[in-house]
Amino acid sequence: MNPLASELNAVLAGSVSGRLLSSLGRRLFFPRGIIAQSNEAKLLAPVKNATIGMAFHNGQPLILSAISDAMPTLSAKETVTYAPTAGVEEVRKAWKDSLLKKNPSLKADGITLPAAVPGITAGISFMADLFLDETSTLITSDPCWDNYSLIFSERRGAKLRGVPFFGATSSSAQGLDIAAISAAIREEAKTGSVRIIFNFPNNPSGYAPTRAEADALVDIIRETAEGGADILVICDDAYFGLFYEDDISRESLFGRLATLHEKVLAIKIDGPTKEDYVWGLRVAFVTFGSLGLLAEHQDALGKKLMGAIRSSVSCANTPAQYLILKVLSDPRTAAEKQANYELLRGRYRAVQAFVAQHPDHPKLSPMPFNSGYFMSFRCKGLDAEVLRQTLLKEHGIGTIALGPGILRVAFAALDEEQIAEIYGTIYETAGKL
Repeated sequence: MNPLASELNAVLAGSVSGRLLSSLGRRLFFPRGIIAQSNEAKLLAPVKNATIGMAFHNGQPLILSAISDAMPTLSAKETVTYAPTAGVEEVRKAWKDSLLKKNPSLKADGITLPAAVPGITAGISFMADLFLDETSTLITSDPCWDNYSLIFSERRGAKLRGVPFFGATSSSAQGLDIAAISAAIREEAKTGSVRIIFNFPNNPSGYAPTRAEADALVDIIRETAEGGADILVICDDAYFGLFYEDDISRESLFGRLATLHEKVLAIKIDGPTKEDYVWGLRVAFVTFGSLGLLAEHQDALGKKLMGAIRSSVSCANTPAQYLILKVLSDPRTAAEKQANYELLRGRYRAVQAFVAQHPDHPKLSPMPFNSGYFMSFRCKGLDAEVLRQTLLKEHGIGTIALGPGILRVAFAALDEEQIAEIYGTIYETAGKL
């Protein structure tokens, strides 16, 4: 093993972070090579810096007119320079400030400075690299985002344990199946460690926990940690903030888990992708939190993550990061985001109204939904793929089939005046198949 990796492992020894590392996570380190040496030069030799593979003139990076004209509000530095491996410091600090505002339970010194990654998918993949391998089991919702299987199982060889977060029984039809989640966590705890990913608002169901459900989940994690198990909780917060009902918990679970217990390592993966309607910019952030996560632990974890970034994508997109900085500081942003939120909530309410007016469909049963971009149907006596193909080919309606039993509909992509007609066609088509 590389001595630098061994040094980081020694720092993390005895902590929940160290115990939860995968074999790859233990091998990862941030090399003292070009990037590290260049970072030193930026501080100590800003005028005569001959370390990084970029071209400058009069202290500014060279830039083509086609690029500069397309991004008139960004300087050359903000457009074409390499970003630091963990992201632009100013952007990282601004995102941390935004996390603290959105999640009042968070303590600034209890979490790491968010690291920038090229999209939430990349952040999830890096966490799989650090904490999962062929011997690991990860609890996730069933159904879950289909990319989880590719990331966790196919790339890392881990076992996904799908739990019916939204059970098929009538008692859990309107919310989370807390009993099923708790049972899965307790069973995994017998092995000495638990790894679980919470994706709220959930893709594909479009459900986020109520305040009471969030309390229950936090209690389960606390009790399991007090029982002696190490717990890794990944919070995939891709759709954070898009909550349409008053009883939904407004904070990420990360806010309460980050300093819950010394045996709990919480990780928040989020970003502006959906929160700020910038899907193609491909920038997101990874933040660690754990009770007793000392400065040296934070630094070591950061370097492990930087090793994963450096060895794969090198760094996140520079102009995207600076554009997000402008979004966070622009006085127009709050009002525009609120207007977008109201637009999406109107679509959500139109879907809820339609579903309420058409109960007891013989072949479609809506899963609970209260947030996000989507809602999904459980298909009864009907193959979801057959329904999807029929809707697409005969009616020009695009939906997503997740296995034979789930049909996902992204109401966020539909104009409100389209919803009654499209959902009417879905119900009618399913009834005929």
